Amino acid sequence: MTTLTHRGRRVEGRNSDKKPDGEEDAAADRDLNEDDPDDSKDIRLTLMEEVLLLGLKDKEGYTSFWNDCISSGLRGGILIELALRGRIRLEPLSLRKKRLLERKVLLKSDAPTGDVLLDETLRHIKATESAETVQTWIELLTGETWNPFKLQYQLRNVRERLAKALVEKGILTTEKQNFLLFDMTTHPVSNTSEKQRLVKKLQESVLERWVNDPQRMERRTLALLVLAHASDVLENVFASLADDKYDVAMNRTKDLLDMDPEVEAAKARGTEMIWAVLAAFNKS
Repeated sequence: MTTLTHRGRRVEGRNSDKKPDGEEDAAADRDLNEDDPDDSKDIRLTLMEEVLLLGLKDKEGYTSFWNDCISSGLRGGILIELALRGRIRLEPLSLRKKRLLERKVLLKSDAPTGDVLLDETLRHIKATESAETVQTWIELLTGETWNPFKLQYQLRNVRERLAKALVEKGILTTEKQNFLLFDMTTHPVSNTSEKQRLVKKLQESVLERWVNDPQRMERRTLALLVLAHASDVLENVFASLADDKYDVAMNRTKDLLDMDPEVEAAKARGTEMIWAVLAAFNKS
């Protein structure tokens, strides 16, 4: 996966400049708009909404029946989105816990984000008696647990809820389709320009705007490439490219995904959750 020419304007605050929690949350939310200047005039989507949009068949309005990765990919997107918004973080490095997959997810702020799925996840993280790792949270949110007492943390109907949010934003529409034995609600793409903009941004990040350094990439673009790979929708991003550009894009993306998450996370604290999610999917 790859890069974006726009570099996130992240400034490490000093203790003397520390803001009250409410101000920090608001600042983190504002940073979402500053992180990618090209998106300032476009509809603001969450990472989960973008992943689902990439996975949907435009006319049919549903994801591939053979894609069994997108559910966990969307849950990974929720964790990254919360981290980018300053709501959660990984526990600090220690002598006993050095690796990304050993470090627990900690609540940084429970201030509402205004997004139903994000706020529901925040409540789950806050309600746990003991902190859990990134990989465990992806499993819990997906419902992949043998512990009946932890099934309460499963997020239900995530795809349908995200699709409804995209309908409200004017990107999808709602239809009913008959599949012989049953009717299914589908969500065809009605605003094709928004999806094309998203696809073009990702294509350019590994082609015209390739910088060959994930630390110089815009964080949300880096995250989306990781999540598109984890959700098995990356092929949809590059499918429209000519053969030569397709090969370049896929090779650069592979180089990015093959990087050591431990090494890359240590270079920039603001991307720790992105690399932790990648590490979790590499292990699974």
